This record gives sequence, C-alpha cells and structure tokens, in this order.
Amino acid sequence: MDLLRISDDVRLRLDARVAARERALPAARRSIRASANAIRAIHRGEHEVAARLVDESRECLREAQTALASEPEVLYAGFVQDAEKEYAEARLTDALVTDGQVPGPDELGVGLGPFLNGMAESIGEGRRAILDRLRRGEVREGERILGAMDEMFGVLVTMDYPDAVTGNLRRSTDVARSLIEKTRGDLTTSIVQENLRESLDRHAREVLGRDDH
Repeated sequence: MDLLRISDDVRLRLDARVAARERALPAARRSIRASANAIRAIHRGEHEVAARLVDESRECLREAQTALASEPEVLYAGFVQDAEKEYAEARLTDALVTDGQVPGPDELGVGLGPFLNGMAESIGEGRRAILDRLRRGEVREGERILGAMDEMFGVLVTMDYPDAVTGNLRRSTDVARSLIEKTRGDLTTSIVQENLRESLDRHAREVLGRDDH
C-alpha cells in the first residue's frame, strides 16, 4: 500500500477543509451579529439602518456559504445554519412589523430548517413589537401583527416532519404557541381597557352635555 501518497492526499484535503472553515466561520459570525442588530433597529423604527444591516448580514452569509461550497461536511456542521436562521429571522421580523411581503427560503437563500426556525423565532419578535405598540396605545396595529403571527404559526404546525430534517422545529413551534397565547391575552386585556375607557369618556361627555342644558 502506498500509505505515504494516501496520507499526503488526505492531509492536503483536510488542509483545504480547515482553510475553508477558517474563512467561513468569521463571516457567519458577522452575519449573525448584523442580523441581531437589524432586529434591534427594526424595533426602534430605524428602517434605513435595519435595511443596511440586513444587507450586510446577507453578504456575510453568502461569503460563508461560498467558502464552504466544496466542503459540504463543514457547510452543514451547524454554524452556517445558525447564521441562516438569524438572517431569516431578521427578514421575517421586518415583514411582521412593517406589514411587508413575507420572503420564502429560496428568495433568502437559506435552508428549509433554518427558514422555519427563523420564522418561529420571529414570532417572539412579533410579541415584542406588539407590547411596544400597546405601551403607545396602538392596539389596532397590535391586532394586525398578532394576525400575521397566527398565520406564520399556522404554517409551522403543518410541518410534521422529523426533527433531524427540520432542525428541532417542534420545540421552536411549541415556544411560538406559548408566546402567541400570552400575547393574545395581553392584547385582549388592552382591548377591554380601551373599550372601557371609550365608554367612560362617552358617558362623561353625555353627562356634561346634560349639565350644559
């Protein structure tokens, strides 16, 4: 057996794999960081900043994917999928908050598992957006976002596939269900309070009107 030749070949291939990983890993981390910052900007209403950060996340993600295009064992090791999930979450959160068009996995250039898990996590960001709006008295906008969250959840519960295929989507879906129910309760309380306040205001105006006569 020509073990020297075999070992040299294996070593060269592993060197190439490690080099590709070392290029991809920092890019994936930059993508994750940009996605997280984009979500924060979305909640602050800084839409131009969010758009720039989302673009940055996409470019970094593409860099990581390209670096590992010929190294599938590393490409699917997990860290690129994490970046894909965070990027999908940022894009879907933006769609939730701004009432925009929901992009699909092919449009985003991410895997199916990361896309679905990103959708599940965007539901948590939707809850945060609703609570922000309730504090500002924007109940109707909160209702719109909750409706969009319900639609996303309706998609997630139909994905009855093994966790190995979907990236443990079942757990993410269970968390999303809990967050939606808590948010529905918060929103219902706010609607009742708003209706009561309107009724009291109307009654006060009627009383003042009778007194004027």
